[in-house]
Amino acid sequence: MELKVINEQGQESAKLSVSDTLFARDYNEALIHQLVVAYQANARLGNRQQKTRAEVTHTTHKPWRQKGTGRARAGMSSSTIWRGGGRAFPNTPDENFTQKVNKKMFRAGVAAILSELVRQGRLLVLDSLSLDTPKTKFFAKKLKDLGLAEERLLVITDRLDENLYLSSRNLANVLVLEAQEADPVSLIRFNRVLVTREAVAKFEEMWA
Repeated sequence: MELKVINEQGQESAKLSVSDTLFARDYNEALIHQLVVAYQANARLGNRQQKTRAEVTHTTHKPWRQKGTGRARAGMSSSTIWRGGGRAFPNTPDENFTQKVNKKMFRAGVAAILSELVRQGRLLVLDSLSLDTPKTKFFAKKLKDLGLAEERLLVITDRLDENLYLSSRNLANVLVLEAQEADPVSLIRFNRVLVTREAVAKFEEMWA
């Protein structure tokens, strides 16, 4: 298939032939959902901890006598059913949340996401993108010329130069990534995805 390539003024400048495997794949909602859930789960940090009965601060004194009070039997205040007591199965910092995703599944999921972006008209291919100086206003003007000033935008380049990185940091709704750092969550999260011609070639090299 072919994708339209635009210049920095937002005008069509050429056509780019791309792989049908990567940009014309059928939409697979179940696979994309599994991919996104696994990606977010793998980013989790098991840094929360709950205390067991042995770890909570409590007294070993029996709260009341065994019989004659009319209340249920109680041994100590560290009981799991008491307020302030320990947890029977506490969360621990060494808990592992990772989910395995095969390379074939990952490639198929990313291809389905990119294909859906193309079908919805949310993916734009830019001939080239560069800045002479690290100025946010210059980068913002380029986005305005492209008609993307008000969009939540993901910009993907083959190689992230320092000027582009520094110019994009103060734009709240813009994220700039290298092609090898693009992930399923970012591709879905933004309304529009702007990809350079070289980044498209990088995508085909990695995933096609």
